[in-house]
Amino acid sequence: MFPQGEKPASVMLGSEKIRTDRKTFYIDLKENFRGRFFKITEATGGRRSSILVPAETIGEALDKLRSLRDFERTFD
Repeated sequence: MFPQGEKPASVMLGSEKIRTDRKTFYIDLKENFRGRFFKITEATGGRRSSILVPAETIGEALDKLRSLRDFERTFD
């Protein structure tokens, strides 16, 4: 389908940035031939780590994050 070694380009649809004391998080909404996805990147000290979350599962991921946030608040 694609020439060997080439990946299809993804298109940036939107982006947000979160800054903390020592880290920056980038949340990008992108689209490629497989569909839409969120790319979440942590940048710290010149290093970057990313995860990709399919757009159709982001609602479930947000629900799980809210649940963990609520649980974390019980420690205060």
